[in-house]
Amino acid sequence: MDNLLHIPETKLPEDPSAARIDAGEDAASVAADLPSSSLPWAVLAEGALDGGRTIEAYAYARTGYHRGLDALRRSGWKGQGPVPWSHLPNRGFLRALATLAQAADQIGETEEEQRCSGLLADSSPEAARELLG
Repeated sequence: MDNLLHIPETKLPEDPSAARIDAGEDAASVAADLPSSSLPWAVLAEGALDGGRTIEAYAYARTGYHRGLDALRRSGWKGQGPVPWSHLPNRGFLRALATLAQAADQIGETEEEQRCSGLLADSSPEAARELLG
């Protein structure tokens, strides 16, 4: 989808959790130290979902999603417009959002799954293709 309204992209600031996660540090420890970062919550959510712990994944993903919304709003996001996947600091939010959609689908929360999948596709079509197929 094209950005027909020409709403500027929202790019989150560098995320200090990324280097720690990339270095292999336990995501739970990173989340405890940097709870406002979406990335460790997304990593925890993805691991829980992969491990069949859907409710745990849902809770982690919802935390990462809300922390990401807070960060986006601080960065000028008004609830719409591009949040590009190509900007690495945005990926924690986008991954949490995708995992929330998947976990919601698995527990039969259809409205939540559709809302999250739609927001992901609207925010970053590239992330939707990458994360949801």
